[in-house]
Amino acid sequence: MKAVIQRVTSASVTVDGKVVSSIGNGLCVLIGIKRDDAKADIEYIVRKILNTKIFENNEKKKWSANVMDKQYEILCISQFTLYHVLKGNKLDFHRAMPAEESEPFYKNFLLELGKRYKPELIKDGIFGAMMEVNIQNSGPVTLEIESPLKPTEDSTKTSENLNSDSVR
Repeated sequence: MKAVIQRVTSASVTVDGKVVSSIGNGLCVLIGIKRDDAKADIEYIVRKILNTKIFENNEKKKWSANVMDKQYEILCISQFTLYHVLKGNKLDFHRAMPAEESEPFYKNFLLELGKRYKPELIKDGIFGAMMEVNIQNSGPVTLEIESPLKPTEDSTKTSENLNSDSVR
């Protein structure tokens, strides 16, 4: 799972010429979901969104407060294109979770974010819609955070083989 987090003074989402969500000071978060993401990925990304210190604290010390400390809003937007692969000049999205699986996964992400923060301060776009996102980036500050890669079965076998070889 990947999050592109932007510190904003305002952000909004428009669909078919109508504003469907907007926030003032806070975070605009683009969310990418890959095929093998699980609940642990949601928990990791939610923890990072809520706890990363990218705001000034009340004493004007930079990089000392998180979104919860400031009681700011969060605008989340599902964006499958974060898991693109370029094949020459052609985009391929085989790494992204298919829409029928990613929509409930994204909704679970929003629920988890709401459990750990104030749900009334969390907004989102419309899943699967063609959206226009207006972002007034503050700083500018933009961070990309990705949940840790899980070891694959092949890499586990390789490390087991290395360990057994070193014992001999």
